[in-house]
Amino acid sequence: LLPLVNAQKNQFTAQGIVNLLWAMAKLVDNGQERTPELNEAVASLLPHVNTQKDQFIPQHIANLLWAMAKLVDNGLERTPVLNEAVAALLPLMNAKKNQLNAQGIVNLLWAMAKLVDNGLPTPELKRALAALLPHVNAQKDQFIPQHIANLLWTMAKLVENTQQQTPGLNEAVAALLPLVNAQKDQFIPQHIANLLWAMAKLVDNGQELTPGLNEAMTVLLPHVNVQKDQFTPQGIANLLWAMAKLVDNGQDRTPEINEAVAELLPYVNTQKYQFIPQHIASLLWAMAKLVDNGQEQTPRLKEALAALLPHVNTQKDQFIPQHIANLLWAMAKLVDNGLELTPGLNEAMTVLLPHVNVQKDQFNAQGIANLLWAMAKLVDNGQKRTPELNEAVAALLPHVNSQKDQFIPQNIANLLWAMAKLVDNGQEPTPELKEAVAALLPCVNGQKDQFNAQGIANLLWATAKLGELIELNLATSTFESLVYRISEKLQFSQEEISMSLWGVMVCCARLSLDSNANKNNVLEKHMDDLFTRLENTFLHNEEDQRTIVLAASWLGRACPVVPHYQTTISNTQGDFRDQLQSSIPSLKIEEEKSLNSLPPVDLLLTDHNMVLEVQGPGHYVGGDFKTRNGSTLLKIALLQKAGFEVIEIPVNMLWNQDLMKPYIDQIKARIGIPPQEHGSVSLKRGWAGAYVTDEEHLEEKTNPAKRKKTNNQ
Repeated sequence: LLPLVNAQKNQFTAQGIVNLLWAMAKLVDNGQERTPELNEAVASLLPHVNTQKDQFIPQHIANLLWAMAKLVDNGLERTPVLNEAVAALLPLMNAKKNQLNAQGIVNLLWAMAKLVDNGLPTPELKRALAALLPHVNAQKDQFIPQHIANLLWTMAKLVENTQQQTPGLNEAVAALLPLVNAQKDQFIPQHIANLLWAMAKLVDNGQELTPGLNEAMTVLLPHVNVQKDQFTPQGIANLLWAMAKLVDNGQDRTPEINEAVAELLPYVNTQKYQFIPQHIASLLWAMAKLVDNGQEQTPRLKEALAALLPHVNTQKDQFIPQHIANLLWAMAKLVDNGLELTPGLNEAMTVLLPHVNVQKDQFNAQGIANLLWAMAKLVDNGQKRTPELNEAVAALLPHVNSQKDQFIPQNIANLLWAMAKLVDNGQEPTPELKEAVAALLPCVNGQKDQFNAQGIANLLWATAKLGELIELNLATSTFESLVYRISEKLQFSQEEISMSLWGVMVCCARLSLDSNANKNNVLEKHMDDLFTRLENTFLHNEEDQRTIVLAASWLGRACPVVPHYQTTISNTQGDFRDQLQSSIPSLKIEEEKSLNSLPPVDLLLTDHNMVLEVQGPGHYVGGDFKTRNGSTLLKIALLQKAGFEVIEIPVNMLWNQDLMKPYIDQIKARIGIPPQEHGSVSLKRGWAGAYVTDEEHLEEKTNPAKRKKTNNQ
């Protein structure tokens, strides 16, 4: 029949054109392949939509737009002829809007949402939408369950694609929500999935969690349990995504939500072979988000995860950039919440990372931020920095600079945290990383009023952690942009107060070590405020305890806790001490001495008020023996503030006795003993902690922001 459509195209009446296009759309939607003959038949009919437009009744207009939207949604190219047909119909719809029945309104709104979703947001379409929306309220009593589900899905899709919640759209949503309750027993599984997805999407785009919305959600959730074995794979994915999104936007994890999640999880396992890439990405994202919001990692949840992870590998070539970003974010978030780095998870991550490099040009700003955050979080939780991970990081960093104007405050905070954390875990500070940091920091000032408490804490910590990698004036201006927000009525958690306090101290330390810098008393005022807030909380971990010890020392205040420090003497430090003692037998040397409750110094020359610090690679950004990190700078400043002369000696200058000798002779000169004649080596003033083989232990000893505990070596 299809070739006959083309042959007789000029003889079809208006109703014939409508029926044919509707029929072809319906066939394609039910699995009919879009053959060349079908494409040709559609192409031959579309011009006749324009030529016969004056003969279409309202039902024709609704059916035609529905058909075109359905064909486009199933892959039909948006040709100029199709665009002209849509443009010809929209004014007719506006003119005949009062003649449309309930189904016509539903079909038209659904079609317009689909066309917008596929890239057709024209002015005519926006006007048509504005004209139709009031009819939702006017005919609300005529809508059957399928209409209600389709309409709410439509509203959610329109908001998602236009980012506009117009008064007309809000009124339509408000009119529909009570109908969900009234017809709750008549919704089939597909309706339930679409309705909960729509509510979650509306809330995610700014819709308030009104009593009407809460009530509609509450009455639907028990039906998830009752009809749990009838949901398709897409329905399962949409439902779990919707519940995770609602909870993430402030919805309480009610018993109904918990029960619905628990009942759906086993079906992830039973239907695992039917999930397409989008479902896999949505499900893993949903499980990670639920766990992040307090969902217990039950055996059911772990089984669902274990069932999904192998399918990341089998479908790896089909994931689009958004899926890749969501999947890696989800894995990082699950691991951060206690999930073990299983072989299955490692394998899934390993197969995804090369696709970051391949698709690097296609990630949007949020995708870039999520990916770099995820890789930093995985590494911080014990994942090795594999070649694939290093390549993925290197591939993304240039895009931070190129997309810097697209990042929202949360992205900026996450990116700077991620770069600081990667460097803290051994990432080389490449030119690309330095450029990315330099590109992001000016954006902090431009959006300073939009950062929340967590964002401020992450930014202060990251800027401080990167130490001398960031030029002092840029670092100071970043701090000045943020610290005034600390005194506002933002709710900081204990961890956020501790991170912020540590960061402000590092900035003050940098200023105090630079004789040319203007000292900033405002920063010390904020330090004092943060100290007070932290000392009034229960300091249950060593990190917070050490932070408040450092702050008490800086501010000259009583310390509310007694610090405990582990001490380790490295071979290099021991050899240097022995050589120094041998050269000056009368010299009194104390090792690993805690001065003024500060972390232990390597060597203290008791009679000379002098501290010698053997400066290992962990005290530099990326271990480059040039760029000191925030922890190092802070302790230098604190020791000098306490009245000690501090000499820092890079450990790479002490690897044999010949290298040690010039340093020993210069120390002799500093304490009044003439050195032997030989080439001199200049000493930098400053400090560094002991060098030990295990660099993580080194960080635990000297860096209060380092959480990991390692064995002594």
